[in-house]
Amino acid sequence: MKLIQIHPADNVAVALEPLVKGEAAELGAPALEDIQRGHKIALRDIPAGGDIVKYGCVIGQAKADIPAGAWVHVHNTRTGLSEEAAYSYNHKVLPLPETAPRTFRGFRRPDGRAAIRNELWILPTVGCVNAIAQRLVRENQDLVSGSVEGLYTFPHPFGCSQMGADHAQTRKLLAALARHPNAGGVLILGLGCENLTMDQFKEELGSWDDKRVKFLVCQEAEDEIAAGSALLKELAAYAGTFQREELPAGELVVGMKCGGSDGLSGITANPAVGRFSDRLIALGGSTVLTEVPEMFGAEGILFDRCADEAVFRKAVGMVEDFKKYFTAHGQVVYENPSPGNKAGGITTLEDKSCGCVQKGGSAQIVDVLAYGEAVTKKGLNLLSGPGNDLVSATALTAAGAHLILFTTGRGTPFGAPAPTVKISTNTALSEKKAGWIDFNAGTAAQGESLDGCGERLLDFVLEIAGGKATKSEQCGAREISIFKDGVVL
Repeated sequence: MKLIQIHPADNVAVALEPLVKGEAAELGAPALEDIQRGHKIALRDIPAGGDIVKYGCVIGQAKADIPAGAWVHVHNTRTGLSEEAAYSYNHKVLPLPETAPRTFRGFRRPDGRAAIRNELWILPTVGCVNAIAQRLVRENQDLVSGSVEGLYTFPHPFGCSQMGADHAQTRKLLAALARHPNAGGVLILGLGCENLTMDQFKEELGSWDDKRVKFLVCQEAEDEIAAGSALLKELAAYAGTFQREELPAGELVVGMKCGGSDGLSGITANPAVGRFSDRLIALGGSTVLTEVPEMFGAEGILFDRCADEAVFRKAVGMVEDFKKYFTAHGQVVYENPSPGNKAGGITTLEDKSCGCVQKGGSAQIVDVLAYGEAVTKKGLNLLSGPGNDLVSATALTAAGAHLILFTTGRGTPFGAPAPTVKISTNTALSEKKAGWIDFNAGTAAQGESLDGCGERLLDFVLEIAGGKATKSEQCGAREISIFKDGVVL
């Protein structure tokens, strides 16, 4: 099969393999020109101004007459999005699959939470101490032994010269990371003259276990390397008391993200992640979907699955706030997809968004989280955050995601603080970038059912949760990026 019509109402199909001009297409007219994998072909004549329908949804309008068999892309399609939209709540409840109980080998924290890693983290409160944190990591690798699985730091340029909302977001994000269960011990490293003071940080953090969290202000120490190393030794001794044990799969929190998407993202990897999400939620677990700008044009698909009107209102508010963020900066909401997305076959933001939200499966949306807020409800959660890969993956980690499923059609090597599983939309990418890709969902374009792919992904996630390293972990890719909007002093 070289073409797929995703929904019976679609007037375009997607090429699963490249088509050459004149090649007969099993679903419609012969191709009028060469069409790359992931790109769209018109199944019937579409008049100028007519709707282009994919996923059963309108993804744009024809700029000119498009004959059957023609390539449908940015040259002959325009977005139908604008800044204005009206939303109504039409509640839908879809069934979840029956799933037999599953377990993974993780760590049990004293507060009752599960963890899938047992690491030491150094969190700089300000960019000025990044190099000190990195030196502490280099010089204390001997502490990684027994059940202590790693020592990492996450440099960033903020924590000073920020005001208002940016200052608050930096403080909130770093405190949320400090609470993450995958960190068995945390060293909070400050300088001493920054505007994110250690007292402010402690106030944001709230209560903490002084065996698990230590604080060091470098200007107050005669030798900050010696002082930091001594604190890390104490943290390692505490973290080393935890051992892996069998835990229910329903205790997992999994973030869901896409980047470097292509025309197969919404056909293979994203819906496979959606099948996984439904299965994990059926087991009592939680998933988190973010990238609000990549919900624009498809938000109604999600809104109808909000568990009640209160959740619906929060979801609408999240989307409207992001639109205001765009317009406040003089930007249109549909300034998307990226050049790489377009090269992969994604034409409009509606096209991209309809594929993106497939990761949410069919479960009810139980909560809508602000940036830096943690998951507290079992089920599918929405998280406010931008589409940028590293910013949103950091926000997913801060929300408490034990690991992140990252679908991609073009590939990327980055990793968040939480293990980041790269899922390819096509088999060619998994073969070309075997050092980046953890899981191939391209098989869904080669005959494997999406349910089968989702079940296989559940098995794989439980392996990662049990200690198997992702490709980005093997490469040492661990990074954060903090969302900012305002003035730098």
